[in-house]
Amino acid sequence: NNRMIDIWYMMIFGLIGWFFKKLDYNMAPMLLALVLGDMAESAMRQSMIMSQGSLLIFVQPPIALPLVIAAAIIGCWPWLAPMVRRMRGTEGKASPGH
Repeated sequence: NNRMIDIWYMMIFGLIGWFFKKLDYNMAPMLLALVLGDMAESAMRQSMIMSQGSLLIFVQPPIALPLVIAAAIIGCWPWLAPMVRRMRGTEGKASPGH
């Protein structure tokens, strides 16, 4: 576009990409969010308009609540797994046969 602001954007996002690579961030989830973000936002807006602002639209159908719970567990698993291991008493122990 021959504008200086485009050069600044390129430099800023290049620097952000360099930091992400240096900090060993996985780029696949970021790319997926970049591609699907607009679609997810418009679907969320459409759902909120249909339900007149009620969040219950996401858990009222019979299949929705188990899927929401499963997604929450999967999303929180990195923090839940150590607690589960601690409760089972297997923290730091090798599995049988090893």
